[in-house]
Amino acid sequence: MKTTDFAKHLTAFFTEYLIGERGVSPNTIRSYSESFSLLLNFLDEQVNIKADNLRLEHITRKTVLNFLDWLQDTKKSSNATRNQRLAALRSFCTYMQYEDVKRLEQWQEILSIKVKTHEKRSVNYLSIDGIKLLLAQIPINTKKGRRDLALISLLYDSGARVQELIDLTPASLKLEKPCHVTLFGKGRKKRIVPLQDEQVNLLRSYMEENRLDLSGFNQRPLFFNSCGRKLTNSGISYILNNYINHARIQDPELIPEKISPHTLRHSKAMHLLQAGVNLVYIRDILGHVSIQTTEIYARADSKQKREALESAYVNMIPNDITERSWEKDQELKIWLRNLSK
Repeated sequence: MKTTDFAKHLTAFFTEYLIGERGVSPNTIRSYSESFSLLLNFLDEQVNIKADNLRLEHITRKTVLNFLDWLQDTKKSSNATRNQRLAALRSFCTYMQYEDVKRLEQWQEILSIKVKTHEKRSVNYLSIDGIKLLLAQIPINTKKGRRDLALISLLYDSGARVQELIDLTPASLKLEKPCHVTLFGKGRKKRIVPLQDEQVNLLRSYMEENRLDLSGFNQRPLFFNSCGRKLTNSGISYILNNYINHARIQDPELIPEKISPHTLRHSKAMHLLQAGVNLVYIRDILGHVSIQTTEIYARADSKQKREALESAYVNMIPNDITERSWEKDQELKIWLRNLSK
């Protein structure tokens, strides 16, 4: 079957531009591929254009607006989700301006579609007592428990995004002074985050127990499942939720209803801010491009009292431890689905 111009350019957009040129994260690839899968479903169900017949000329401003309305009317998507799907299409159109100049006006018309305003959620975070209660739920008398303690405490202490934690290897850690972890954030931007002594001791013990300190093991996943493969986003959420549920039973006031791995990142940022750490330092620790992103924490909590990063550290570690289903009948949909894995 002959490849359409849309399929050809969409493949290049993902493989050559997003992955090759921009080096975007797996989460971005997953989100964008889901957005285009939804677009293909819309065109099939509502416009009667099958994926194997879809051409660039079909991707017009009117089509995109109808798609966005369909998301909200039929799929009950929020304004925020609608904007997320639009962002994927706009990224494609930005790319196509340079790949298909004869349709430049068509792509610019789509780029002119405005995002919808939506109510921004307040920052959800755990207090210091909430973090302590969470970590206290983790059993340290089992190998799995010791792994979970190292994982969750590092997720909090480093302020890492979940994908950044997933991608860590033993080589990412420097456990001799000055101790730090090297994280690769959005766009593969590298940043170095200092680690405190208690966290270093915990990681060193974890690595020794799992033989990750041996030569030849430094490129293996730092945190892995029973098959030796690196954990997934959903796997880390499952681990965290198990301990969150136990902590909530003990003290519902300290543990809000909606907690995710990203909540630990928010929590670290808030605790740094409350300890008086400058927003510029918090921005660098979190890997934000703009300080405006970091300012959400200042708006959420105005307590800025103490001295610097060292004064912000509180030992949280216990003292006694040293796919969605898309339609399958067309190749382009299958390819997009595989990209989102």
